[in-house]
Amino acid sequence: MAKVQAFLKRKDIEISWKRYGIDALGAMAQGLFASLLVGTILSTIGQQLHIEVLQTIGGFGNSVSGCAMAIAIGYALKCPPLVLFSLAAVGYSANALGGAGGPLSVLVIAIIAAELGKVVSKETKIDILVTPCVTILVGCGLSMLIAPAIGAAASALGEIIRWATTQQPFWMGIVISVLVGIALTLPISSAAICASLSLTGLAGGAAVAGCCAQMVGFAVMSWKENGVGGLVSQGIGTSMLQMGNILKNPRIWIPPILASAITGPIATCVFGLEMNGAAISSGMGTCGLVGQIGVYTGWVSDVANGVKASITVFDWAGLILISFVLPAVLCWAFGKLFRKAGWIKDGDLKLN
Repeated sequence: MAKVQAFLKRKDIEISWKRYGIDALGAMAQGLFASLLVGTILSTIGQQLHIEVLQTIGGFGNSVSGCAMAIAIGYALKCPPLVLFSLAAVGYSANALGGAGGPLSVLVIAIIAAELGKVVSKETKIDILVTPCVTILVGCGLSMLIAPAIGAAASALGEIIRWATTQQPFWMGIVISVLVGIALTLPISSAAICASLSLTGLAGGAAVAGCCAQMVGFAVMSWKENGVGGLVSQGIGTSMLQMGNILKNPRIWIPPILASAITGPIATCVFGLEMNGAAISSGMGTCGLVGQIGVYTGWVSDVANGVKASITVFDWAGLILISFVLPAVLCWAFGKLFRKAGWIKDGDLKLN
């Protein structure tokens, strides 16, 4: 046993919740932000302003999200160069085969492939062949074996959301807003879930509300720790950046979840907020304002088709309140109460 421990120490393999659940997950969120989310933002700007080059560049960013996430994980696990670079193929395969659970597949599979790659790294005279081969074979092999199952598990959450759409608007608003919001912050793809379920209409509006509650909520609630950088990276980037902190103190997740439970039924019952744009926009929230642009393009389409007479001030008021104002106010208030109660302490929301 002592020899095994000495070997793991020499290889810098630390089997711990912190290394995998906090360090690796936090790095993966940054990889996702630097690829898929930035790519989506650029693509959306390009589409709205009819700038084709931005759409193309954004598409490039989207296409390498699996690679970026896996390399970020490898960086957090302190992988040697040959392992780190080989994780690009691992991340691509895990994300491609994982479907709605692509990011979660990347997290699990990249960790295993990275650690096994570290085990064999520099142990042979032909390291330049052995290390990449082991890392890629293990990672891509696992992707083929378990990524589809992980994707199916993530899609099961989508089935719950589908069930919720058949219920009354009030309860539907709560269930969908909370669940899609949670999915947005978890290492699974809320956008893929919404797209696979064609989540539009009132259900799509509730999904937008839940995602905004998480993103804007965490951005405002963590202002004290993260300032402008945190406001931007979470508010128009991703609340997934907080997953490492959530694992350390799950109570920080309660304010955004409560906010989504409030804004969801307000969206469906008061404002009748509908997402009649692309279904994938339902799961994007305020990421590059994709959710809001999706709602707007849906309005434009409805007016052109005669379904809607015009875009009213009430429509705009609902979109702004649900997307920005209510999540900010509610999470600020809940966060203040939680800090006063000692459930959230200074530094609990600090992004690395």
